[in-house]
Amino acid sequence: MNELVTATTRKFTEAILDTDRERALQAVQYAVDQGLMPEDVVFRVVIPTIDRMVRSISENFGASLAQHFITSQIAAEVTEQMIPKFKQRKNVIGHVVIGTSQGDFHGLGKRIVTGCLKAMTIDVTDLGLNVSPQRFVEAAIEGKAQVIGISSMMIHTARGETGCLRVRKILQDAGMEHKIKIIVGGAPYRYDHELYKMVKADAWADNGIEAGEVISKLIREATS
Repeated sequence: MNELVTATTRKFTEAILDTDRERALQAVQYAVDQGLMPEDVVFRVVIPTIDRMVRSISENFGASLAQHFITSQIAAEVTEQMIPKFKQRKNVIGHVVIGTSQGDFHGLGKRIVTGCLKAMTIDVTDLGLNVSPQRFVEAAIEGKAQVIGISSMMIHTARGETGCLRVRKILQDAGMEHKIKIIVGGAPYRYDHELYKMVKADAWADNGIEAGEVISKLIREATS
């Protein structure tokens, strides 16, 4: 079975690098037909492939951001197909609402993170672009989300009064700040690793895989 995992990973990765969605899906379906468990497809093929793509971008720029975007979208599609076939359905570990901060219309990074989170069986509500602080909080409360994810690609939308700072204030006023955690991400936070503290977020993440790991921790904190 390990040989099948290795072969499937190779074919899946090659298809991703060629931005060939159909070939990627065919590689996965062939593996399942040959006896690979859907759980193994997600956790031994899909997620490691995303992880390698992220590392390639951050360490040696061996993959483009566009390739990573397509990888995350295909990963989310494969995961959504595989989860209903799990021998014992994999429980969704928590719920996140995600969007770009008000005034910010750069959505590529957010969509990459969303794809990665879905692949890690984290339920995601994507609020889109230019999301008001009130909308973030309302959606989190309505959806019983444990985490709000705010993406900012510009420093003024990250630090501004209609971004994370305002979301934090609304949560405080509602007495919800210990029940709903905030994670931030985007270019300003990569330039200044302490910026998330300035905007009163609970954490920040550099990429989709890291976001999944950090959000998993925040979910546990919010529900403990």
